[in-house]
Amino acid sequence: MAENQQAAGNENANADQPQFALQRIYIKDLSFESPNAPTIFQEQWQPQVNLDLNTAHTKVSDNQYEVVLSMTITAKIDEKVAYIVEIQQAGVFMVKGIEGPQLGQMLGAYCPTILFPYARESIDTIVNKGSYPGLMLAPVNFDAIYAQALKRQQEEAASQAAEEQKH
Repeated sequence: MAENQQAAGNENANADQPQFALQRIYIKDLSFESPNAPTIFQEQWQPQVNLDLNTAHTKVSDNQYEVVLSMTITAKIDEKVAYIVEIQQAGVFMVKGIEGPQLGQMLGAYCPTILFPYARESIDTIVNKGSYPGLMLAPVNFDAIYAQALKRQQEEAASQAAEEQKH
């Protein structure tokens, strides 16, 4: 009897603990363009590679969030585009008992960090299938990117507040 009460007490204590779980990872959108093929294959392969990335999240249900990591990779030789890869790597995450700034950090930095290796692998695969040398992107520090975005938002809010006080 005491064991059942203790087990019930542990379950109640666990219900109050923050919880995080990956529910699903998937590609939401993927695009590959090679506008200058096949003539680009005759060029000396020393591309300039540009990476643009973005993250977004939406609440799916009470404790579930979809996080989308959007990346655009453009490889150019001189001014000629060799290829463009666009991917939206997404995941559904269960987040319970985490609120405010911690939730923002979780959705804006931690979840994209989980999604990045999947996006990087898909990009490498599609680039190879386009008959180009593999492209292994360097790791990305999403914590630093999130911190910069937060700082920028705070500066913009302070700037707007200052403007409103002038009027």
